[in-house]
Amino acid sequence: MATSVTNKTNRPLRVPLPGGKTLHLGPGKSGQISSKDAQHGALQKLVADATIELVDEDTHDAQGGAGRRGGSLSGGHARGTASRRSGDR
Repeated sequence: MATSVTNKTNRPLRVPLPGGKTLHLGPGKSGQISSKDAQHGALQKLVADATIELVDEDTHDAQGGAGRRGGSLSGGHARGTASRRSGDR
């Protein structure tokens, strides 16, 4: 049970959490906190000011992990010969 926190401003934020902890978010970046931490008064004030956005991740789990895209069939190895050079230069 997690809640996603998104910074809606163009500046870095320090989001206070219960227990004296702090979540640092860059502009437009997001992080995850516990669902019970989302009820913290300081977080609710930032939501009311439209500084951050809280999204409950439990509602998005219905996709069943389908959000993962792409992937490589090469097993994690780079393709091509120019991907890694060795020797003296």
